[in-house]
Amino acid sequence: MDIVFERRGSGAPLVLLHGIGHRWQAWEPVLDLLAAERDVIAVDLPGFGASPPLPAGTPYTLDTAMANLAATFELLGLDRPHIAGNSLGGLFSLEAADRGLVSSATVLSPAGFFNAAEHRYAKAVLRASRLGANVPGPVLDRLARSPRRRAALFGMIYGRPDRLTVDALLADARALRDAPAFEATLRASRKVRFAGACADVPVTIAWGTKDRLLRAGQAVRAQRRLPHARFVWLEGCGHVPMGDDPELVAKVLLEGSDHPLPGRAGEQATA
Repeated sequence: MDIVFERRGSGAPLVLLHGIGHRWQAWEPVLDLLAAERDVIAVDLPGFGASPPLPAGTPYTLDTAMANLAATFELLGLDRPHIAGNSLGGLFSLEAADRGLVSSATVLSPAGFFNAAEHRYAKAVLRASRLGANVPGPVLDRLARSPRRRAALFGMIYGRPDRLTVDALLADARALRDAPAFEATLRASRKVRFAGACADVPVTIAWGTKDRLLRAGQAVRAQRRLPHARFVWLEGCGHVPMGDDPELVAKVLLEGSDHPLPGRAGEQATA
């Protein structure tokens, strides 16, 4: 299937996966910082952004996601690249690491560590956010231009929505509203938990201290599940931290992917 992506920079390849209802542009605040040292490929997952949904009848499962990811790597000529993901993309990144598809994984507030009640809460927040994005365009534009209302509209997702442009916030809202894979993905997530170990793959887990969607208790579970992983708190950042503090997030991603690729033992990832 066709996958839309943005590719910039040179160096060791680093694939970026966004969260549910988002698009590759979620990474825009950090792309050029990363591209100075990496060959960065930011992907629109199937049914999100500009990528078409899966063929009719194809389930939105982890196995399907991994098969599509492996096919994308092959299409782009990537052999176990580094990977980074946010939220749903974080879960996919960890699963890819556990299955030996990548050389390192850096995850920002990954999904897959919630209990049933936390999943119901996150699902309600996401659906409410999508419902809010359905207001008429001129109304949404006026709301987004008011600092107080912007915080109310986008504060569940971003720790500092005032740091993003109004145009970016409005485009994010439209992407959430129009994503054909949103409901199928959300329904499929109900029973999904990350149960892997990511043996022999370096993992970095980063979590925003102001994440109001997947809260701190899930960060603790992630650390317990992957005790060998490097853990970083992102001070003042929300669930989608790239726009909250681009320099900090880029630093975490570059450090997390600073490992040799297959067949390059002894070389630096930036070589």
